[in-house]
Amino acid sequence: MLKTILIALLPLLIFFSNGSDRSFTKINQGTQQETGTLEKMIVANGTVAMDLNLTRLNGSNLRAKESRSGALQFDVRESSFFKVLVFNGEFRGMLPSSMDLVPRSQANLPTKLRASYEQLVVESLPWGGSYELAVTDSKTGFRFFNIEGQEFQYESGSRTLDIQLGRLLISDEFAAELGRPSDAGSIVGQISVRASLQPIEVTQVDNGETTSDVLPGLGPESGTTPGPDVVVGDLSGLAQFGGSSGTQVGLAVGTDSCNYGVENLHWFANPENDHPVIPQNLYRMSGGTSNNDRFEQIGQSSVKHAFTALTNNICNLGCNGVGGANLGSGCSDPYGASLNAGPSLGSRAWINPFTGAYPRNDGATPNNSHTGHAHTGPSHRILTEIADLVPAQNPGATYYAEGQYITPHEYVWCQSHPGQCNMNNNVSYRQYSVTNSASPFTFSNVGATQRQKAALFAWVGATLVSIQPDPANDGIAYVAYKVTNPSPGVWHYEYAVYNQNLDRAIQSFSIPTGNGVTLSNVGFHAPPQHPGWAADGTVSNLGYSSTPWQPNQGGTAVSWSSEPKSLNDNANAIRWGTLYNFRFDSNRPPTTVNATVGFFKTGSPIDVQVQGPAPAVQSNVSVSGRVLKQDGTGISGAYVFLNAQLGTRRYALTNPFGYYQFDNVQSGQTYSMFATSRFYTFPAAVDVVVNDNITNRDFVALP
Repeated sequence: MLKTILIALLPLLIFFSNGSDRSFTKINQGTQQETGTLEKMIVANGTVAMDLNLTRLNGSNLRAKESRSGALQFDVRESSFFKVLVFNGEFRGMLPSSMDLVPRSQANLPTKLRASYEQLVVESLPWGGSYELAVTDSKTGFRFFNIEGQEFQYESGSRTLDIQLGRLLISDEFAAELGRPSDAGSIVGQISVRASLQPIEVTQVDNGETTSDVLPGLGPESGTTPGPDVVVGDLSGLAQFGGSSGTQVGLAVGTDSCNYGVENLHWFANPENDHPVIPQNLYRMSGGTSNNDRFEQIGQSSVKHAFTALTNNICNLGCNGVGGANLGSGCSDPYGASLNAGPSLGSRAWINPFTGAYPRNDGATPNNSHTGHAHTGPSHRILTEIADLVPAQNPGATYYAEGQYITPHEYVWCQSHPGQCNMNNNVSYRQYSVTNSASPFTFSNVGATQRQKAALFAWVGATLVSIQPDPANDGIAYVAYKVTNPSPGVWHYEYAVYNQNLDRAIQSFSIPTGNGVTLSNVGFHAPPQHPGWAADGTVSNLGYSSTPWQPNQGGTAVSWSSEPKSLNDNANAIRWGTLYNFRFDSNRPPTTVNATVGFFKTGSPIDVQVQGPAPAVQSNVSVSGRVLKQDGTGISGAYVFLNAQLGTRRYALTNPFGYYQFDNVQSGQTYSMFATSRFYTFPAAVDVVVNDNITNRDFVALP
């Protein structure tokens, strides 16, 4: 029945095509013209119940006549953007979208489902597939259940939608995860939904013609803020544009702006310099057994100069209809990936990311000049190394596209209206996956756009610390860190320093190291820099340096730095919209320390509380144990060696019962230990971390 409804409604669906819900003024003419009120609605609130056969789901006694069931109850997160079409008070179908579920209780679920339990969504799938609805993980896109057989009931007076009798079928990927691929398609329960709806777009149609189109807001809870406030509402369409050049390719992602502010935002086109600029970035999370040990920026673009604001309602705030030279309160302005790909994109170097200031395009230093240089495929786009995208070279890696808006109007408003400063929330990100193995690369999105968050917030298990060295005059940056323990006695320290919109830039980073701390595998990572071009805003048009920061291991700290500004104005500092990584392995476990961040243009260094290697407490302890035969009896007269990393070597002789002991051993160090005997052989030497007395360091002879 729904298929018939949607076919009949096809002309109306053109209103909401192309993924950005754009409206236009005329519906396609057909043999039958529609007249009435078309409402696009979202879920204001609601409840969801899943009645699961946990016995079957957990793979226990699948043929048992009696099964243990689990009634899982959820609330629907308020104002979930699960989109429904209603025409003249009748339910007419759903648009691709999802409703977030908030669990009310816990249950004994399979490991994969339990890990995703707090982030499940009911998803309305794109038209043309085998199913209309599914239950998925909102962050990873992993599908647990397909839904079939559901019945829809809509009450127009109360704007209530009921979805009943939906059968929950194990998806192919969940069946594979459970180790039971033959269970794909098996019914494991039912789902029901009861939701209250609210309109976000109301269109009056008269004989196929649109006579009015109203975008009602969601009320005070929608989060509109004082002053102008532009954010990236959605990212879409990440793609490669042009061919490769050497080892690099150029990407771009679509960005939809949303003005969360109650004031209209200036959007004057070039040559005026009172409009937003839009940079794009690409990041990769990878490494370790869970592919999340490190988070690196692997690409950055020049900036798109905005022009001619539209009056869409993508963020469902309720657009006031103002467009053109201003982005109206609540309104949205989309730029597709192809538009953000340029090639006429301006340099970041001209722009103060906090004040939004940059030169006019008709002056002596134009902000978007392209004379005097040729364009290749990667030029000005998200410049990315091919090796960073090839799946075979990055197994298990996940990718994140990021968009940002920088605009002078927010800063000017902030100066005249203290307390209404919205310059630090203009960044959003979205996860993507690489869907082919070579250039030209293609991508597919995973989950929804994460609004008003830098991509660094996607780093699983990391701790983020914000820094604002001068909040009244400059922006914000973050130091993120994660410590792992890849093997006994070894800790890996990973740091990411992200400059969101600090004009002063970052020139140095250091971590203290104390007594007994040894480092290895000291590393650094930065994204590739675009080459210089005429009028690019860098000194002598040379572009920014790509010289890696070299580590300096002193007696009390390990530090990295670029050249200072006094030596090179184009030094490879951490400028706005970029993220650099610093890493090492250590023999010491983590403790709270103060990292030091130094700045490139101005300002004194500041300390940031992070985790770093704990210095060893100097004390003398003992190390003892036994040397044994295979049957557990002691070996007399065997030698046990205790070798320090700094070269000192000690040995002890076992007594008639196989016991040995070393006294006055300096703690906080790693020692190599092994046993020898004229009559027995022993395994190879082992590394032993000595932080306290050790009484059971035994050695057993080989058979």
